[in-house]
Amino acid sequence: MLRAGWLRGAAALALLLAARVVAAFEPITVGLAIGAASAITGYLSYNDIYCRFAECCREDRPLNASALKLDLEEKLFGQHLATEVIFKALTGFRNNKNPKKPLTLSLHGWAGTGKNFVSQIVAENLHPKGLKSNFVHLFVSTLHFPHEQKIKLYQDQLQKWIRGNVSACANSVFIFDEMDKLHPGIIDAIKPFLDYYEQVDGVSYRKAIFIFLSNAGGDLITKTALDFWRAGRKREDIQLKDLEPVLSVGVFNNKHSGLWHSGLIDKNLIDYFIPFLPLEYRHVKMCVRAEMRARGSAIDEDIVTRVAEEMTFFPRDEKIYSDKGCKTVQSRLDFH
Repeated sequence: MLRAGWLRGAAALALLLAARVVAAFEPITVGLAIGAASAITGYLSYNDIYCRFAECCREDRPLNASALKLDLEEKLFGQHLATEVIFKALTGFRNNKNPKKPLTLSLHGWAGTGKNFVSQIVAENLHPKGLKSNFVHLFVSTLHFPHEQKIKLYQDQLQKWIRGNVSACANSVFIFDEMDKLHPGIIDAIKPFLDYYEQVDGVSYRKAIFIFLSNAGGDLITKTALDFWRAGRKREDIQLKDLEPVLSVGVFNNKHSGLWHSGLIDKNLIDYFIPFLPLEYRHVKMCVRAEMRARGSAIDEDIVTRVAEEMTFFPRDEKIYSDKGCKTVQSRLDFH
């Protein structure tokens, strides 16, 4: 009896190892090998084993709320609003077994304030491979939709691309970068997918997530932050209600926002307009330290100070906010 059990286990192990070797060459062979292993052991699941060697869309994979919160709090600097709203929005959405619509977030603020970085954090917490996942899709306006005369073509392509990917994985994530450079009208092609429909042409989009990144509204966010600073109030006192209504109206009326007169705003299909505040000198220093740690270097406060002081700040008289946020920290650190 013991010998039979040992042989059965050894055979299963050999077949699984063989499956791993051929995984890069022939998916069908992998399936046959795993199927044989399952038959021998009597308890191995094809999906469980296959998903160890290839990325699978696991709709039942829970969101690790603690890990997400830690990532946002420790890696995103000076953005108390974005940290709070994104955490609550994602955890609430993923804990809802029957959402009525996809989660749609619109992130706004000047370059270097953390919009791209936070979309990377979100992607990594939703799918293990992050931005490299087959279920996370990044669109860059100037790369994927460069020609104004091809708007109709782009709209058709965008609909087909999203429909195909959501059909393959209901938990797909779509990130649209440089929304402020997107030709108005293109994004309205995805309006049916963001609406409160149970299905569109037989496909449910309710578990998908859409994230828009835009510099549009940066001036409105800075004005509010400056008003608080000049009134002697802390930036942490700024609440979402102080900015979200202004942002939605400002972006809707901004011809350079990509959401100009968009039905997504008009029909209230964007769940949250999330402001990214301009970064102060102390936040730039945090970014320098984080980059040093990422490189495996010891934290040298003299270098941290020198890099931060090389940045330029605005307004001209008060010099409170970095005009590039933390965007050039990596390249400047290379000189030290």
